[in-house]
This record gives sequence, C-alpha cells and structure tokens, in this order.
Amino acid sequence: MSAKHPIIAITGSSGAGTTSVTRVFENIFRREGVRAAVVEGDSFHRYDRTAMKQRMAAEEAAGNRTYSHFGEDANLFPELAELFRQYGETGTGTVRKYLHNDEEAAPYRQPQGTFTPWEPLPESELLFYEGLHGAVVTETANVAQHPDLLIGVVPVINLEWIQKLHRDRIQRGYSTEAVTDVILRRMPDYIHYIVPQFQRTHVNFQRVPVVDTSNPFIARTIPTADESIVVIRFANPRGIDFPYLLSMLGGSWMSRANTIVVPGGKMELAMQLIFTPMIMRLVDRRRKMVG
Repeated sequence: MSAKHPIIAITGSSGAGTTSVTRVFENIFRREGVRAAVVEGDSFHRYDRTAMKQRMAAEEAAGNRTYSHFGEDANLFPELAELFRQYGETGTGTVRKYLHNDEEAAPYRQPQGTFTPWEPLPESELLFYEGLHGAVVTETANVAQHPDLLIGVVPVINLEWIQKLHRDRIQRGYSTEAVTDVILRRMPDYIHYIVPQFQRTHVNFQRVPVVDTSNPFIARTIPTADESIVVIRFANPRGIDFPYLLSMLGGSWMSRANTIVVPGGKMELAMQLIFTPMIMRLVDRRRKMVG
C-alpha cells in the first residue's frame, strides 16, 4: 500500500460483471479529474490465444482436463505483484494490452488474440486494475498485499454462468456446449484461485437474482437489474455512513452490521456514493504529499 502512489483493484471471475463496474470508476475518474493508469488483467496471461490453445491441447493429451486461464501456470502472478510493488514505490511500471478482437487489434496492426509490446505506464495519480487476480496469493506471489482499495465483484454462481453463457454465445459465437466445457474445466482453478480472493477484498458486491435461475444452461435471458438485489459487504465498516446510504438508496436495508442490501437497479448509484469519497481520499492524500 502506498500513500503517494495508490492502487485500486477490481477482481472477479469471467462473466462476473467487472467490466461494467470499471465503467463506473472511469466515470468517477473523468468527473473528478483523476488521472488513472489502467491495467487489464488479461494482459498478465502467460500465453496469447494461439499458444494457450496449444498448451491446453498438450495438457489434455497428458490427462489434465482442468488447465485454465484461472490457474497459476497460465498467468504471470509474480510479474503482476512486481508491477503493483514498483508502482506503489515509484509510480512507474511496464504494461501491455491483450487484444481481444479485431477492433482492439486494428490500431496496433496485429492479429486479435495477441499481446502488444510491453511499454511504460503513463504518468498518473493512481493505478487502476481490473481482472481475474487482483487479490490472488500463492506461494510465489502476493498480489493482494499491494492495493489500497480492493473490490470484489461476485454474482451468485448461477447468475455468473448465465452471464458468461450469453456473452460467449452472442459476442463470441460459441455454442452452449463449448461454454459449458469451459466452465467445467475451470472449476478447480475457480475454487483454488478465484474464490479465496474475496476474503481479502475491502468491499464485495454480490448480485443476487430474485427470479428462477435454477438451470443456468437453459436460461433465455440474463436477469435484469430490476430482477436482482445487490449485497454489499464491507470488511471494515468503520467510517461507512450507513444512514446516509440508506437514505439515498431507497428500498435498501442492513442485513448485518457490515452489510447493506440495495435494489439491483441502484447498484451503480451505490458504487458512486461509496467509492467517490474513497477515491478522493486516496487522491487528496497523494496530492498533499507531492505538493
């Protein structure tokens, strides 16, 4: 953790909704005039798309059907931890981008599914990470020790699967069977690397549908925000103005001393109310230190 070079990390599984949460933070940064260096978690995968397919095929041929992007061997955990450490100490570091599609790849004149070269981070007031492993801890890397603000995005698992199924089928053209195979293959790494992160986060957002999602593999639509509630848990509730949040977020209630439940349609407003003062405390502290 660093007063002069703060780090904010959002962590969540594929299909959890971290991209939508990132847009909320981008709006806060733009509105408040905060210069943030953005790091995408996918850029710390070990292999590009072609190499990953080859590695997975080799692992499967060797009898390992659980090799996945969630696991340690498929990612650069020590390098991610080192970036966080270096940024916290000096405000510098090197990053790259993973080019998911042709639109992202066009400016770089590279094929989709490849990485751009490593480049220095732009000058910034804070580092903002969004990806799978912002709070991961292994024998070789402790990423979780560095961020000043760690946020978990954790839909109940059936909803997470529904969101992933719809995204991969509609946006990426995969079949239901192919997406289901991915979910099953990732499950051991999901349990060992993704789930433990949420005991280390400072704030968790868990979206819970209030419609039947008993069989996510046949769901025709993703439950809407109005068909959901959001459980927001604070690891340390000291300083959180719950009466203010309850007054601003109509229909909300406290389920525990450190937990507020809000209507799904007010999730983005809740994030704005909760995180704007947190971000500005980090930035104001930094600005005072650097004069």
